[in-house]
Amino acid sequence: MINKQAVKYPWYKKEDTDAFFALFQNNLANFVIIAVSMLGMGFPASIVFGKVIPGVAVAVLVGNLYYAYMANRLAKKENRTDVTALSYGVSTPVMFVFLFGVLLPAITITGDPELAWKIALAAAFISGLIEALVSVTGNWLRDHLPKAAILGALSGVALTFIAGEMLFKTFELPVVGLLVLAIILIGILGKLTMPFKIPASLFAIVLGTVLAYALGQVDTGQIQAGLENFGFYPMLPSFAAFEGLSYLFGTLIALFAVVLPITLYNAIETMNNVEAMASTGDRYDVRECQAVDGIGAMVGALFGGPFPTTVYIASVGSKWMGAGRGYSIVNAIVFGLTAITGVIAALSAIIPAAVVAPILVFVGISMVSTTFQTNETKYYPAVVMAMLPYLSNYIMTRFNNNAGEVVQGISTGIVPLGHGAMFTGIIFGAITVYIIDRQFNKAGVFSLVGALLSFIGLIHAPALSLGAANDFAIGYVIMAIFFFYYSWYYAKKGRLVDKANLPLNQGK
Repeated sequence: MINKQAVKYPWYKKEDTDAFFALFQNNLANFVIIAVSMLGMGFPASIVFGKVIPGVAVAVLVGNLYYAYMANRLAKKENRTDVTALSYGVSTPVMFVFLFGVLLPAITITGDPELAWKIALAAAFISGLIEALVSVTGNWLRDHLPKAAILGALSGVALTFIAGEMLFKTFELPVVGLLVLAIILIGILGKLTMPFKIPASLFAIVLGTVLAYALGQVDTGQIQAGLENFGFYPMLPSFAAFEGLSYLFGTLIALFAVVLPITLYNAIETMNNVEAMASTGDRYDVRECQAVDGIGAMVGALFGGPFPTTVYIASVGSKWMGAGRGYSIVNAIVFGLTAITGVIAALSAIIPAAVVAPILVFVGISMVSTTFQTNETKYYPAVVMAMLPYLSNYIMTRFNNNAGEVVQGISTGIVPLGHGAMFTGIIFGAITVYIIDRQFNKAGVFSLVGALLSFIGLIHAPALSLGAANDFAIGYVIMAIFFFYYSWYYAKKGRLVDKANLPLNQGK
């Protein structure tokens, strides 16, 4: 018997370079938002740059290194070299919730930035603990939720908050943004070589930034402002998270109404993104990934970072680029170094957003494309149904606070549909899948799940409470009764036999 020789999984390869810049910029963009938002709320630079940025960097470092280890383990197990490590960092939707649903209320109520930061650390630590505990259900959920529903809901995020939002950013500086977009599409999607064989992402960033300043599209004062942020910001552990627990379980207990649902969302986001990678051939254990994300958030909180972490949608984009584990390792090292030296703060001020945005446009469109490619044609309607709630979520998120009357003028259904969009998308997608497959009883079960989530406020309501969205709960129950009737009717008539391949207008 001839033993198959084990392949050598490389520590780094040239394809890792583009993936590294894509992942680094994704994390960098989030860190810029965190810094600008917290400074605007009244948090001092000593907390933002001295504690928050280094603390979250610790979580990013630990998680990326572990996912590189998981990639190596999978490569050895399956004896192949084309395994791509999972991308990892701060969850963007969760980041916004913690910024404006935890940090802002905490500093508004207490009037003390230091105390508000500690309360947010406690919330992040509890969020990570909850996700780590619920990780035992990860594989079960993946095996019992239709792929079209999971990936469709995820594609809703990719289409709106990533590809769409970043395309808007690209057009804010069209003279530079459109050129950078062309470089990304030709270099990564078209797989053509850039001048001097420079990686497309790096070439786009350098050329785009130089042109932006040379053509006067950006104020050169941003360079000086960025350079002033250099310094030494050590990664130091503290017990601040535990100090904040007494307040989180005391006067600010209402924040749990924010922390619990967003933690469940984060666990599902991790599950969806891991499933997306499974569709490309790299199948990781969902439970382990959810546990890693939860532990990463807890570690970050212990070092001063009040933001949960997750597996990124960008994992699929990295897979398309042909990356391995090297980009994850380099991201961990570089991100750690740039956080403690102030480079992140400097770069966030110097590099225009329109230069970074086109890379994330590619990440978004690659996710949507993969969703359709990995599902049968008959499930395309389910994918689209799962995507739709995030259109409402995007409109609600971007316009409802400052222009609520505009949103209401379009439709009174936008805001409730936007609340809990991830859960709603999965429910809609699953119902559609089971209707296509003529499994009406399962469609009825998911309708009842929608009724339960509506009743407790996880969907279609701004906060958790019993009876939070009764009208929607009743609507879902009526749907369930309708589906159960058809399940009974077809079973009685003996017609529930291989109906899945019939056109939708047959089987009457």
